[in-house]
Amino acid sequence: MFHADAPHLRILRLLRDEGAVSRAELGDRLELTRPRLLAEVERLVGVELIAEAGMAASRGGRRSTLVEIHPRLRFAAVDLGASSIDIEVVNGRLETVAAYREAADIRSGPKVILQRVNELLAKARIDGAYERLDAVGIGVPGPVSFRDGVPVSPPIMPGWDRFPVRELLAREHSCPAVVDNDVNIMAIGERHGGVAHSVDDFLFVKIGTGIGCGIHLGGTVYRGIDGCAGDIGHIQVDADGPVCSCGNAGCLEALFSGAALARDALAAARAGESPALAERLAGAEELTARDVAEGAAEGDVTCIRLIREGGRRVGGVLATLVSFANPSMIVIGGGLAQLGHVLLAEIRSVVYRRSLPLATGNLPVVLSELGSRAGVTGAAVLASDMAFEQAS
Repeated sequence: MFHADAPHLRILRLLRDEGAVSRAELGDRLELTRPRLLAEVERLVGVELIAEAGMAASRGGRRSTLVEIHPRLRFAAVDLGASSIDIEVVNGRLETVAAYREAADIRSGPKVILQRVNELLAKARIDGAYERLDAVGIGVPGPVSFRDGVPVSPPIMPGWDRFPVRELLAREHSCPAVVDNDVNIMAIGERHGGVAHSVDDFLFVKIGTGIGCGIHLGGTVYRGIDGCAGDIGHIQVDADGPVCSCGNAGCLEALFSGAALARDALAAARAGESPALAERLAGAEELTARDVAEGAAEGDVTCIRLIREGGRRVGGVLATLVSFANPSMIVIGGGLAQLGHVLLAEIRSVVYRRSLPLATGNLPVVLSELGSRAGVTGAAVLASDMAFEQAS
Protein backbone atom coordinates (compact mmCIF):
# COMPACT_ATOMS: atom_id res chain seq x y z
CA MET A 1 0.00 0.00 0.00
CA PHE A 2 2.77 2.43 0.93
CA HIS A 3 5.62 2.95 -1.55
CA ALA A 4 8.56 3.16 0.84
CA ASP A 5 11.12 4.21 -1.79
CA ALA A 6 9.17 7.16 -3.23
CA PRO A 7 11.30 10.30 -2.70
CA HIS A 8 8.48 12.36 -1.19
CA LEU A 9 7.75 9.61 1.37
CA ARG A 10 11.41 9.43 2.36
CA ILE A 11 11.54 13.21 2.80
CA LEU A 12 8.34 13.35 4.85
CA ARG A 13 9.26 10.43 7.11
CA LEU A 14 12.72 11.83 7.80
CA LEU A 15 11.28 15.22 8.78
CA ARG A 16 8.54 13.56 10.83
CA ASP A 17 10.99 11.40 12.75
CA GLU A 18 13.96 13.75 13.10
CA GLY A 19 12.70 17.32 12.91
CA ALA A 20 13.90 20.26 10.81
CA VAL A 21 16.69 19.50 8.31
CA SER A 22 18.39 21.69 5.75
CA ARG A 23 17.78 21.17 2.06
CA ALA A 24 21.48 20.38 1.63
CA GLU A 25 21.44 17.70 4.35
CA LEU A 26 18.22 16.21 2.94
CA GLY A 27 19.92 15.76 -0.41
CA ASP A 28 22.97 14.15 1.21
CA ARG A 29 21.01 11.78 3.43
CA LEU A 30 18.49 10.67 0.83
CA GLU A 31 21.02 10.61 -2.03
CA LEU A 32 18.79 12.68 -4.28
CA THR A 33 20.09 14.94 -7.03
CA ARG A 34 19.71 18.63 -6.29
CA PRO A 35 17.13 19.27 -9.05
CA ARG A 36 15.03 16.25 -7.96
CA LEU A 37 15.22 17.27 -4.29
CA LEU A 38 14.30 20.90 -4.96
CA ALA A 39 11.36 19.86 -7.13
CA GLU A 40 10.02 17.48 -4.44
CA VAL A 41 10.53 20.02 -1.64
CA GLU A 42 8.77 22.80 -3.54
CA ARG A 43 5.86 20.49 -4.34
CA LEU A 44 5.50 19.44 -0.69
CA VAL A 45 5.68 23.07 0.45
CA GLY A 46 2.94 23.86 -2.07
CA VAL A 47 0.57 21.24 -0.66
CA GLU A 48 1.35 22.32 2.94
CA LEU A 49 2.98 19.07 4.04
CA ILE A 50 6.30 20.76 4.80
CA ALA A 51 7.28 24.36 5.57
CA GLU A 52 10.42 26.47 5.63
CA ALA A 53 11.92 26.87 9.10
CA GLY A 54 14.63 29.53 8.86
CA MET A 55 18.26 29.26 7.86
CA ALA A 56 20.60 26.33 8.62
CA ALA A 57 24.08 26.81 10.04
CA SER A 58 26.67 27.51 7.35
CA ARG A 59 28.55 24.54 5.89
CA GLY A 60 31.19 26.76 4.32
CA GLY A 61 29.20 28.25 1.46
CA ARG A 62 25.82 29.80 1.01
CA ARG A 63 23.55 28.90 3.93
CA SER A 64 20.81 26.39 3.18
CA THR A 65 17.17 26.78 4.24
CA LEU A 66 15.77 24.47 6.90
CA VAL A 67 12.55 22.61 6.13
CA GLU A 68 10.24 20.88 8.59
CA ILE A 69 6.97 18.99 8.70
CA HIS A 70 4.21 21.58 8.41
CA PRO A 71 3.14 22.69 11.91
CA ARG A 72 -0.50 22.70 10.78
CA LEU A 73 -0.67 18.93 10.25
CA ARG A 74 -2.86 16.91 12.59
CA PHE A 75 -3.48 13.16 12.76
CA ALA A 76 -5.97 11.26 14.90
CA ALA A 77 -4.76 8.01 16.49
CA VAL A 78 -7.36 5.62 17.93
CA ASP A 79 -6.68 2.41 19.84
CA LEU A 80 -9.81 0.38 20.62
CA GLY A 81 -9.41 -2.30 23.28
CA ALA A 82 -11.93 -4.84 24.49
CA SER A 83 -12.80 -2.49 27.34
CA SER A 84 -11.29 0.89 26.48
CA ILE A 85 -10.98 3.72 23.98
CA ASP A 86 -7.62 5.50 23.66
CA ILE A 87 -7.42 8.56 21.42
CA GLU A 88 -4.64 11.01 20.69
CA VAL A 89 -4.50 13.94 18.30
CA VAL A 90 -0.89 14.50 17.24
CA ASN A 91 0.99 16.99 15.12
CA GLY A 92 3.20 16.20 12.14
CA ARG A 93 6.08 15.18 14.43
CA LEU A 94 3.63 12.77 16.13
CA GLU A 95 3.79 14.81 19.34
CA THR A 96 0.61 14.66 21.42
CA VAL A 97 -1.68 17.69 21.18
CA ALA A 98 -4.71 16.15 22.94
CA ALA A 99 -5.39 12.78 24.58
CA TYR A 100 -8.49 11.01 25.86
CA ARG A 101 -8.92 7.61 27.49
CA GLU A 102 -12.09 6.06 28.84
CA ALA A 103 -13.69 2.71 29.56
CA ALA A 104 -15.89 1.26 26.83
CA ASP A 105 -17.22 -2.20 25.95
CA ILE A 106 -16.29 -3.22 22.40
CA ARG A 107 -19.33 -5.53 22.47
CA SER A 108 -21.57 -2.43 22.41
CA GLY A 109 -21.12 -2.60 18.64
CA PRO A 110 -19.53 -0.41 15.99
CA LYS A 111 -22.16 2.33 15.86
CA VAL A 112 -21.99 3.04 19.59
CA ILE A 113 -18.19 2.83 19.83
CA LEU A 114 -17.41 4.82 16.68
CA GLN A 115 -19.98 7.47 17.61
CA ARG A 116 -18.09 7.91 20.87
CA VAL A 117 -14.79 8.11 18.98
CA ASN A 118 -16.26 10.86 16.81
CA GLU A 119 -17.59 12.69 19.88
CA LEU A 120 -14.16 12.67 21.51
CA LEU A 121 -12.52 13.91 18.32
CA ALA A 122 -15.15 16.66 18.06
CA LYS A 123 -14.31 17.65 21.64
CA ALA A 124 -10.63 17.86 20.68
CA ARG A 125 -11.53 20.18 17.80
CA ILE A 126 -13.67 22.40 20.06
CA ASP A 127 -10.79 22.50 22.57
CA GLY A 128 -8.50 23.81 19.81
CA ALA A 129 -6.40 20.68 19.13
CA TYR A 130 -7.01 20.90 15.38
CA GLU A 131 -8.90 22.76 12.67
CA ARG A 132 -9.02 19.76 10.36
CA LEU A 133 -7.57 16.26 10.41
CA ASP A 134 -5.18 15.06 7.72
CA ALA A 135 -5.71 11.33 8.43
CA VAL A 136 -7.14 8.94 11.01
CA GLY A 137 -5.47 5.69 12.12
CA ILE A 138 -7.39 3.14 14.18
CA GLY A 139 -6.60 -0.26 15.70
CA VAL A 140 -9.28 -2.77 16.72
CA PRO A 141 -9.00 -5.94 18.85
CA GLY A 142 -9.67 -8.52 16.15
CA PRO A 143 -8.73 -9.69 12.65
CA VAL A 144 -8.81 -6.93 10.02
CA SER A 145 -8.76 -6.94 6.24
CA PHE A 146 -6.15 -4.20 5.89
CA ARG A 147 -6.92 -3.89 2.18
CA ASP A 148 -10.65 -3.32 2.75
CA GLY A 149 -10.49 -1.43 6.06
CA VAL A 150 -12.96 -3.73 7.83
CA PRO A 151 -12.87 -6.19 10.76
CA VAL A 152 -13.47 -9.79 9.68
CA SER A 153 -15.25 -12.28 11.99
CA PRO A 154 -13.64 -10.83 15.16
CA PRO A 155 -14.32 -13.30 18.03
CA ILE A 156 -14.76 -10.71 20.81
CA MET A 157 -16.44 -8.00 18.67
CA PRO A 158 -20.06 -9.03 17.96
CA GLY A 159 -21.67 -6.88 15.27
CA TRP A 160 -18.36 -5.65 13.82
CA ASP A 161 -17.94 -8.25 11.05
CA ARG A 162 -17.33 -6.39 7.74
CA PHE A 163 -18.49 -3.10 9.27
CA PRO A 164 -17.08 -0.27 7.07
CA VAL A 165 -14.89 1.31 9.76
CA ARG A 166 -12.48 3.00 7.34
CA GLU A 167 -15.25 4.35 5.12
CA LEU A 168 -17.22 5.74 8.07
CA LEU A 169 -14.23 7.53 9.64
CA ALA A 170 -13.02 8.90 6.31
CA ARG A 171 -16.47 10.30 5.54
CA GLU A 172 -16.98 11.72 9.04
CA HIS A 173 -13.64 13.53 9.13
CA SER A 174 -13.17 14.28 5.39
CA CYS A 175 -9.70 12.74 5.31
CA PRO A 176 -8.02 9.37 4.61
CA ALA A 177 -8.41 6.65 7.25
CA VAL A 178 -6.54 3.41 7.85
CA VAL A 179 -7.64 0.40 9.94
CA ASP A 180 -5.44 -2.35 11.39
CA ASN A 181 -5.64 -4.79 14.26
CA ASP A 182 -4.48 -3.65 17.68
CA VAL A 183 -1.33 -5.76 17.93
CA ASN A 184 -0.05 -4.58 14.55
CA ILE A 185 -0.38 -0.94 15.56
CA MET A 186 1.35 -1.72 18.86
CA ALA A 187 4.24 -3.29 16.95
CA ILE A 188 4.45 -0.24 14.69
CA GLY A 189 4.39 2.04 17.74
CA GLU A 190 7.14 0.12 19.51
CA ARG A 191 9.25 0.23 16.34
CA HIS A 192 8.75 3.98 16.02
CA GLY A 193 9.34 5.13 19.57
CA GLY A 194 9.93 2.20 21.91
CA VAL A 195 12.38 -0.54 22.77
CA ALA A 196 12.35 -1.90 19.19
CA HIS A 197 13.41 1.44 17.69
CA SER A 198 15.68 0.68 14.71
CA VAL A 199 15.06 -3.10 15.01
CA ASP A 200 13.85 -4.40 11.64
CA ASP A 201 12.92 -7.98 12.60
CA PHE A 202 10.99 -8.54 15.82
CA LEU A 203 7.81 -10.01 17.28
CA PHE A 204 5.47 -7.89 19.41
CA VAL A 205 3.31 -10.11 21.61
CA LYS A 206 0.21 -8.56 23.15
CA ILE A 207 -1.13 -10.44 26.15
CA GLY A 208 -4.39 -8.91 27.33
CA THR A 209 -8.05 -9.74 26.89
CA GLY A 210 -6.78 -11.71 23.91
CA ILE A 211 -3.34 -12.72 22.66
CA GLY A 212 -1.88 -11.64 19.34
CA CYS A 213 1.50 -11.19 17.69
CA GLY A 214 2.66 -8.32 15.50
CA ILE A 215 5.21 -9.70 13.05
CA HIS A 216 7.69 -7.01 12.02
CA LEU A 217 10.01 -8.32 9.30
CA GLY A 218 12.37 -6.44 7.01
CA GLY A 219 11.34 -3.10 8.51
CA THR A 220 7.60 -3.50 7.98
CA VAL A 221 4.62 -5.30 9.47
CA TYR A 222 3.82 -8.63 7.84
CA ARG A 223 0.02 -8.98 7.73
CA GLY A 224 -0.42 -12.03 5.51
CA ILE A 225 -2.52 -12.24 2.37
CA ASP A 226 -5.82 -11.55 4.17
CA GLY A 227 -4.59 -9.58 7.18
CA CYS A 228 -4.73 -12.26 9.88
CA ALA A 229 -1.03 -13.14 10.26
CA GLY A 230 0.08 -13.32 13.88
CA ASP A 231 -3.21 -14.51 15.36
CA ILE A 232 -1.34 -16.77 17.80
CA GLY A 233 -4.05 -16.63 20.45
CA HIS A 234 -5.93 -19.27 18.48
CA ILE A 235 -3.10 -21.76 18.19
CA GLN A 236 -4.19 -24.90 20.01
CA VAL A 237 -1.97 -25.75 22.97
CA ASP A 238 -4.20 -28.28 24.76
CA ALA A 239 -6.70 -30.40 22.85
CA ASP A 240 -8.59 -31.09 26.09
CA GLY A 241 -8.58 -27.44 27.18
CA PRO A 242 -11.55 -25.08 27.64
CA VAL A 243 -13.62 -23.84 24.72
CA CYS A 244 -12.31 -20.58 23.25
CA SER A 245 -14.32 -17.55 22.06
CA CYS A 246 -13.49 -18.66 18.49
CA GLY A 247 -15.38 -21.92 19.04
CA ASN A 248 -12.37 -24.25 19.13
CA ALA A 249 -11.00 -25.96 22.22
CA GLY A 250 -7.69 -25.43 24.01
CA CYS A 251 -6.50 -22.25 22.25
CA LEU A 252 -3.66 -20.34 23.90
CA GLU A 253 -6.05 -17.43 24.54
CA ALA A 254 -8.55 -19.72 26.31
CA LEU A 255 -5.83 -20.92 28.67
CA PHE A 256 -3.98 -17.68 29.35
CA SER A 257 -5.40 -14.21 28.77
CA GLY A 258 -7.03 -11.58 30.94
CA ALA A 259 -10.34 -13.45 31.05
CA ALA A 260 -8.71 -16.87 31.51
CA LEU A 261 -6.51 -15.64 34.36
CA ALA A 262 -9.49 -14.03 36.10
CA ARG A 263 -11.43 -17.31 35.71
CA ASP A 264 -8.61 -19.40 37.15
CA ALA A 265 -8.01 -16.91 39.98
CA LEU A 266 -11.70 -17.05 40.94
CA ALA A 267 -11.62 -20.84 40.99
CA ALA A 268 -8.48 -20.83 43.18
CA ALA A 269 -10.01 -18.35 45.62
CA ARG A 270 -13.23 -20.32 45.97
CA ALA A 271 -11.31 -23.57 46.43
CA GLY A 272 -9.29 -22.04 49.28
CA GLU A 273 -6.01 -22.50 47.40
CA SER A 274 -4.94 -18.86 47.69
CA PRO A 275 -5.26 -16.74 50.84
CA ALA A 276 -4.36 -13.60 48.88
CA LEU A 277 -7.06 -14.16 46.26
CA ALA A 278 -9.66 -15.26 48.82
CA GLU A 279 -9.06 -12.05 50.77
CA ARG A 280 -9.49 -9.93 47.64
CA LEU A 281 -12.61 -11.82 46.58
CA ALA A 282 -14.20 -11.14 49.97
CA GLY A 283 -14.29 -7.44 49.16
CA ALA A 284 -15.29 -7.71 45.50
CA GLU A 285 -17.60 -9.57 43.13
CA GLU A 286 -14.83 -10.73 40.80
CA LEU A 287 -11.07 -10.98 40.46
CA THR A 288 -8.77 -9.51 37.81
CA ALA A 289 -5.24 -9.98 36.54
CA ARG A 290 -4.18 -7.09 38.79
CA ASP A 291 -5.31 -9.10 41.84
CA VAL A 292 -3.11 -11.97 40.68
CA ALA A 293 -0.16 -9.61 40.12
CA GLU A 294 -0.54 -8.12 43.59
CA GLY A 295 -0.86 -11.57 45.16
CA ALA A 296 2.30 -12.73 43.40
CA ALA A 297 4.15 -9.63 44.63
CA GLU A 298 3.14 -10.61 48.17
CA GLY A 299 4.57 -14.09 47.61
CA ASP A 300 1.29 -15.98 47.24
CA VAL A 301 2.26 -19.39 45.85
CA THR A 302 -0.91 -19.92 43.82
CA CYS A 303 -0.70 -16.50 42.14
CA ILE A 304 2.91 -17.16 41.19
CA ARG A 305 1.94 -20.59 39.85
CA LEU A 306 -0.88 -19.16 37.70
CA ILE A 307 1.47 -16.61 36.15
CA ARG A 308 4.23 -19.15 35.56
CA GLU A 309 1.83 -21.62 33.94
CA GLY A 310 0.61 -18.87 31.60
CA GLY A 311 4.16 -17.81 30.79
CA ARG A 312 5.08 -21.40 30.05
CA ARG A 313 2.23 -21.75 27.53
CA VAL A 314 3.07 -18.44 25.82
CA GLY A 315 6.76 -19.35 25.78
CA GLY A 316 6.01 -22.68 24.12
CA VAL A 317 4.17 -20.99 21.24
CA LEU A 318 6.87 -18.31 20.91
CA ALA A 319 9.64 -20.93 20.82
CA THR A 320 8.02 -22.35 17.69
CA LEU A 321 7.80 -18.87 16.14
CA VAL A 322 11.44 -18.16 16.96
CA SER A 323 12.53 -21.33 15.18
CA PHE A 324 10.34 -20.36 12.22
CA ALA A 325 11.02 -16.61 11.83
CA ASN A 326 14.37 -16.11 13.64
CA PRO A 327 13.57 -12.57 14.94
CA SER A 328 16.18 -10.35 16.59
CA MET A 329 13.87 -9.35 19.49
CA ILE A 330 10.61 -10.31 21.21
CA VAL A 331 8.63 -7.53 22.90
CA ILE A 332 5.92 -8.38 25.43
CA GLY A 333 3.09 -5.86 25.85
CA GLY A 334 -0.62 -5.60 26.61
CA GLY A 335 -2.46 -5.49 29.92
CA LEU A 336 -0.96 -8.71 31.31
CA ALA A 337 2.56 -7.32 30.91
CA GLN A 338 1.79 -5.85 34.36
CA LEU A 339 2.44 -9.36 35.70
CA GLY A 340 6.05 -8.31 35.33
CA HIS A 341 9.21 -10.26 35.99
CA VAL A 342 7.60 -13.59 36.95
CA LEU A 343 5.81 -13.76 33.58
CA LEU A 344 8.77 -12.46 31.59
CA ALA A 345 11.23 -14.85 33.27
CA GLU A 346 9.03 -17.86 32.48
CA ILE A 347 8.54 -16.86 28.84
CA ARG A 348 12.30 -16.31 28.46
CA SER A 349 13.12 -19.62 30.10
CA VAL A 350 10.89 -21.64 27.76
CA VAL A 351 11.92 -19.75 24.61
CA TYR A 352 15.62 -20.14 25.36
CA ARG A 353 15.24 -23.79 26.34
CA ARG A 354 13.07 -24.93 23.44
CA SER A 355 14.41 -22.90 20.50
CA LEU A 356 17.60 -23.63 18.59
CA PRO A 357 20.72 -22.08 20.22
CA LEU A 358 21.55 -20.31 16.95
CA ALA A 359 18.16 -18.54 17.05
CA THR A 360 18.39 -17.45 20.70
CA GLY A 361 22.08 -16.62 21.09
CA ASN A 362 21.33 -12.91 20.60
CA LEU A 363 17.60 -12.78 21.28
CA PRO A 364 16.40 -10.30 23.92
CA VAL A 365 12.90 -10.95 25.31
CA VAL A 366 11.81 -7.66 26.86
CA LEU A 367 8.78 -5.74 28.10
CA SER A 368 7.25 -2.98 25.96
CA GLU A 369 8.77 0.42 26.64
CA LEU A 370 5.67 2.34 25.53
CA GLY A 371 3.18 0.27 27.53
CA SER A 372 -0.39 1.47 27.04
CA ARG A 373 0.76 4.13 24.52
CA ALA A 374 2.12 1.62 22.00
CA GLY A 375 -1.23 1.38 20.21
CA VAL A 376 -1.94 5.09 19.75
CA THR A 377 1.68 5.68 18.75
CA GLY A 378 1.41 3.06 16.01
CA ALA A 379 -1.98 4.36 14.87
CA ALA A 380 -0.43 7.83 14.52
CA VAL A 381 2.44 6.43 12.43
CA LEU A 382 -0.04 4.61 10.16
CA ALA A 383 -2.21 7.73 9.81
CA SER A 384 0.77 9.89 8.88
CA ASP A 385 2.00 7.30 6.36
CA MET A 386 -1.47 7.28 4.81
CA ALA A 387 -1.54 11.09 4.53
CA PHE A 388 1.96 11.16 3.08
CA GLU A 389 1.03 8.46 0.56
CA GLN A 390 -1.92 10.55 -0.62
CA ALA A 391 0.54 13.31 -1.56
CA SER A 392 2.02 11.23 -4.40
